[in-house]
Amino acid sequence: MSTPRRDSEATEQQISGWAAGGITFAATMAVLVGTFQIMQGLVAVFNDDFYLVTRNYTFDLDVSAWGWIHVLIGVVMLVVAFGLYAGALWAVIGGLAVAMLSALSNFFFIPYYPIWSLLLIAINVWIIWSLTRPGAIRT
Repeated sequence: MSTPRRDSEATEQQISGWAAGGITFAATMAVLVGTFQIMQGLVAVFNDDFYLVTRNYTFDLDVSAWGWIHVLIGVVMLVVAFGLYAGALWAVIGGLAVAMLSALSNFFFIPYYPIWSLLLIAINVWIIWSLTRPGAIRT
């Protein structure tokens, strides 16, 4: 005779091996993206002539201003990444927000450095995917 399952066991989702490693993957990719963002921003701050400045771009900020935006997002991304390694709930929520902001800032940066910006957008989407897998947020 089998024992009846408790209600909490019946509603609990099974987590696949891929989803279980999602937090570590997201943290590792966040370190990578944060480092890339900081490097991209520092290049823009220290060498304004490196990036191509397009004419009549709707979001026409000075390249140095874009650089500081990227540096700030990169630093916050690194903080979130180390929070993810520690398993902090705030880091999962913050990681979603910062990855979204990072992807958005790179979307606006496409005219200045298109292929690199698209690559970072793709990695940020991958981070968002990893953080939204079942079991990413443990209560």
